[in-house]
Amino acid sequence: MEVHIGYNDLHLVNPVATLGIFDGVHRGHRSLLDRLVRKASELHGESVVITFTPHPRFVLGQDPDNLSFLTTTEEKTALLEEAGVDHLIMLKFDLAFSRIAACDFVKEVLVGRLGIRYLILGYDHHFGQGGEGNYDTIKECSGSMNFDVEQVHGLHTEEGGISSSAVRDALVHGKLDVANNWLGYFYSITGRVVEGRKIGRSLGFPTANIEAEEKHKLIPGNGVYAVEVRVSNLLYPGMLSIGFNPTINSEGAARSVEVHILNFDGDLYGKRITVIFRKRLRNEKKFKSVEQLAEQMEIDKQITMQLLS
Repeated sequence: MEVHIGYNDLHLVNPVATLGIFDGVHRGHRSLLDRLVRKASELHGESVVITFTPHPRFVLGQDPDNLSFLTTTEEKTALLEEAGVDHLIMLKFDLAFSRIAACDFVKEVLVGRLGIRYLILGYDHHFGQGGEGNYDTIKECSGSMNFDVEQVHGLHTEEGGISSSAVRDALVHGKLDVANNWLGYFYSITGRVVEGRKIGRSLGFPTANIEAEEKHKLIPGNGVYAVEVRVSNLLYPGMLSIGFNPTINSEGAARSVEVHILNFDGDLYGKRITVIFRKRLRNEKKFKSVEQLAEQMEIDKQITMQLLS
């Protein structure tokens, strides 16, 4: 997949395009992307995903510091490439861009600059000034611009409709199985190991404190999880705790992400690791003593070993 910043000097062959944020590149997105790739093949053309940077909510939102997302740019790019997309175009989003009418964007950029033959939209996608651009309005625009437009319906499961916001909500509320099902893969976080208080070591469970590489990367809800940990391209089982460590810390302590890696012995400080969320084990709990905490951690370890064996 070729990645382009902006649309200058592009030479696309019969481009079939879609546009959106694609946070998480979940199963709903994959359904649309599968259709995109198939249609491009039918037209002997190239599949094109157009997205925006920074996320429009950073520009238009009222509280950008508290935004969180499922995927970093690096993760999203890898998932789009895995879906078989030929080109990823990242367009700069700012206030001026947000004021472009949807049909003007289609006429000047999609058709005028990119020469698209076919546009595929998601079931709930809106773009352009005030979000006026949707399937119906773009269908009207397409009649005079020599391109076709198609709408792909969303995916639903027993737990509900699949969307990026629904996946984020599931992760925040500890519904990891649901989130992973909707994503179509196991959620993960990549970060650097930073200095901790080394309390886990005194309990017989040394932990690595992880600081996510991207500050807006969503951290799942507090609790204990069975995870896989990627260290230098090797996978290890682990148990990860997210929260405030109430047995040890007083109120007001900072939230932390700590992982105990099984069958690993080495110095991880400063290293880049990835934790892959496989199963949620339990809620965070305040124990009466550190001895009870250590006993529970041994139980968590045995369960994790069984789950990931």
